[in-house]
Amino acid sequence: MKILITGGAGFIGSHTADALLARGYAVRVLDSLEPPVHRNGEWPAYLSPEIEKIRGDVRDETVLLQALRGVDAVYHLAAFQDYLPEFSKFFSVNVASTALIYELILRENLPIRKVIVASSQAALGEGLYHDANGQAVLPGLRPDDQLRQGLWEIQAGPGQTGPLRYQPSGENIANPQNCYGTSKIAQENAALNLGRMYDIPSVAMRYSIVQGPRQSLYNAYSGACRIFSLSFHLGRDPVIYEDGGQVRDFVNYLDVVDANLAVLDDDRANYEMFNVGGDRAVTVGEFAQVVAGVFGRNDYTPNASGKYRYGDTRHILSDVSKLKALGWKPTRSTEDSVRAYRDWMEGAAPAADILEQSDKLMAQLGVVREVSQP
Repeated sequence: MKILITGGAGFIGSHTADALLARGYAVRVLDSLEPPVHRNGEWPAYLSPEIEKIRGDVRDETVLLQALRGVDAVYHLAAFQDYLPEFSKFFSVNVASTALIYELILRENLPIRKVIVASSQAALGEGLYHDANGQAVLPGLRPDDQLRQGLWEIQAGPGQTGPLRYQPSGENIANPQNCYGTSKIAQENAALNLGRMYDIPSVAMRYSIVQGPRQSLYNAYSGACRIFSLSFHLGRDPVIYEDGGQVRDFVNYLDVVDANLAVLDDDRANYEMFNVGGDRAVTVGEFAQVVAGVFGRNDYTPNASGKYRYGDTRHILSDVSKLKALGWKPTRSTEDSVRAYRDWMEGAAPAADILEQSDKLMAQLGVVREVSQP
């Protein structure tokens, strides 16, 4: 069996490639090797020499067709994710490339047996909440004037009784708050609907916050594991946004790889969407303490910075019961993820200016803001 992984030189893609090779499958990777994920625009050393490599853009019809010929299945993991306001690029990379895969399969009569696309928990937005009466609520973006006052929790709206309480969100929830999440909803719909229409078994995977080695040191979108680990590595305390009480859903990279392989093998996954999460709520403050412990900072206490990132969700937790019904479950801890990332990061010798560059960019884009002083 031969598998194509688009974006296969990246974080999730390369680990999935390793697992497929271990099964005896042939693997082909298509990747554009763009910064900031690939700092020097070169193939990373961690890619096995057994992998067939094609450099190119998933939106390039000629290159994509070359990559699709002769494969039995596709993991479409290539994506654009950033804080940059390049709104059209989100849809061009994430959605148009997905449509092009199906277009080429049909036009060229390619015998591809399954397409698995990478979606994101960002498709959930704030996810599902209940008010005090048990009424279901899908909150919108928290207003900036509320956040400037340091009022972090989602507020009850007209016809709702507070306080609102977050719930684990299933695959039926679609409430994206940003362009990336909106593009991922469109990508899911394109893959599953085109797959059903043309009898191409297809699966959409909504990954939560995936953590582990090979996660880009230079991409500001990489998240808390990168930021907190780099901070402690450089002898600094990490910046804690809001009050540190916001809930996140972290999942280990190897649990994600297990999920990717599970849906490849199981026909029950065909034409379905699955949340892929850690099945455990962890606050940002709790996560910071886990990272501190891994780096030997047992004296560390999280302190709020007086800053927030406009557009962040307050709480989010994916319901993974649908994927667990296929026999999958997350088995690695948050500490396992951080320890693996630390070991890889220290070998990668990150430069001290990475965090400063990211902080300047986020401030320049107006993403990081400060609470108004009383």
